Amino acid sequence: MTGFDAVLLSYDEPLADSLHTRLARVLGGTVKRLHGVRGMHRAYRLTAELVDTDQFFLADGDFAIDPAFPAGAVDPLAAGVSMRVWRAVNPVNGLTYGYGGLKLIRTSALREMGQAVDVLAALPGRVEFSPHTAGTTLFNQTPFHAWKAGFRECAMLARGSEYGMTDASAQERIDAWTASKDGDFADYAAAGARDGLEFARTAARDPKRFEALNDPPWLHRHFITLHGEQAVAG
Repeated sequence: MTGFDAVLLSYDEPLADSLHTRLARVLGGTVKRLHGVRGMHRAYRLTAELVDTDQFFLADGDFAIDPAFPAGAVDPLAAGVSMRVWRAVNPVNGLTYGYGGLKLIRTSALREMGQAVDVLAALPGRVEFSPHTAGTTLFNQTPFHAWKAGFRECAMLARGSEYGMTDASAQERIDAWTASKDGDFADYAAAGARDGLEFARTAARDPKRFEALNDPPWLHRHFITLHGEQAVAG
């Protein structure tokens, strides 16, 4: 049992129910859930309204927590830190970094969040990146979900990381995403990465157009336009 509330934020991830159960088992106690809210900025803000603690764990609907994660030994955030991010294993390209990882967030910071395409990059205060791995991000559950992950991440990396990542580090991650070859639907993740780079080339300087990255219906339509209706189910 931890001293923090916890929320699983899901939208349409096929394994979200089982991963919610797994998260509750590892963290102990009840893990609340927010599901199907359109608009990422709105959804993240609403998670802060579900909790009673001033800091809480937040997991995406495709995050599979490591059963050995030492939840009871997690220290609270220090003053001035708005979020801590634990690393997650990427199942298609061998990377392990903050993408899709578990978060500990200051509740008040979410309520004061500004605007950014990578929504949590707009939190006030510092972001702390843990060197430890908390689980695996299972975004590759369908062709569309794998494509969407590569598309969004590489479009944002190509535009420039909102967390201050160096250009060299961003390029290393882009290279890994575009070469994805392991695990289920890796080819769709690689295709999404390439499509995301192309999208960034034409939309990165148009903030309104770039916000499409946070619009699930637009992403689904774009996927079908590029890869065909038959690709949706695999």
